[in-house]
Amino acid sequence: MRAIVLDGAVRFDPDYPEPRPREGEALIRPTLAGICDTDLQLARGYMGYRGVLGHEFVGVVESASGEGLAGKRVVGEINAACRSCRLCERGLEEHCPNRTVLGILGRDGAFADFLVLPEENLHIVPENVPDTQAVFTEPLAAAFEILRQAPPAPSDRVAVVGDGKLGMLIAQVLKTTGCDLSVIGRHAGRLDLLRNVGITSASLERDVADLSSEYDIVVDATGSARGLARAMEFVRPRGTVVLKTTVAQREGFDMNKLVIDEITLVGSRCGPFEPALDALAGGMVKVEPLVTDITPLSDGVRAMAMAEDAGALKILLSME
Repeated sequence: MRAIVLDGAVRFDPDYPEPRPREGEALIRPTLAGICDTDLQLARGYMGYRGVLGHEFVGVVESASGEGLAGKRVVGEINAACRSCRLCERGLEEHCPNRTVLGILGRDGAFADFLVLPEENLHIVPENVPDTQAVFTEPLAAAFEILRQAPPAPSDRVAVVGDGKLGMLIAQVLKTTGCDLSVIGRHAGRLDLLRNVGITSASLERDVADLSSEYDIVVDATGSARGLARAMEFVRPRGTVVLKTTVAQREGFDMNKLVIDEITLVGSRCGPFEPALDALAGGMVKVEPLVTDITPLSDGVRAMAMAEDAGALKILLSME
């Protein structure tokens, strides 16, 4: 099968071995897959990953042992847990020490003609959600995770620092809470996109450089090694910083501020698929304006380079 493989460098392999599902796993044929900042960080050495890249996908189940899955259009949670360790028994499967993670840790990913995932990880896509929206389910779920970890009150002042793909999804999700929301970014065009979906308080970082200790909750969605330090400048004493950025190397920041200002620092990763699919089906979140380009899988190496461009948002790979 065709695949985009990371093995020291990113390359297109026209004859990569097709995966074989184990008991309880489904064989899925992706139709679209999204290039994420995590994929770019993996290519720079993050996690030391080797294999097929890609974890954001929508596809069709080719075969499954469970009833009602074959032929269905699905998205999939990316963590495949052992289901038997102490963390799994406590409902923390996404932190299972024995887990594999699609396209990130020990499991080939979605930039290929086929992938395998446990059947229990799969979610059927509502009929009214097209593939170009469904492919955003995984990152949108990550945005919804913030509402479980640090839910803002309507009276809270909340800032999202970063106007990239994930930052724009997070902003739309936080807007549904009724909080006093601001987005701080570096790209005027992206902030205009946010204003077009109803997020009126969107400012260039250089225009808010004099603000400090203003916000109850600050989300670092910069994708930058400097993002956490920047987020710390905006949070008030005894406020909360939610860290969404993962990078191959992180620059240092003043740890003393965490202690002196009694800041709560929350690491935030994967999230719930059900509210993400509901939000897409109900039109609560607009994702298609975030698509910069749809590129054939065979041109995936160039697509990865396109995703590195500062002006790009979501680059999708098409397997059709």
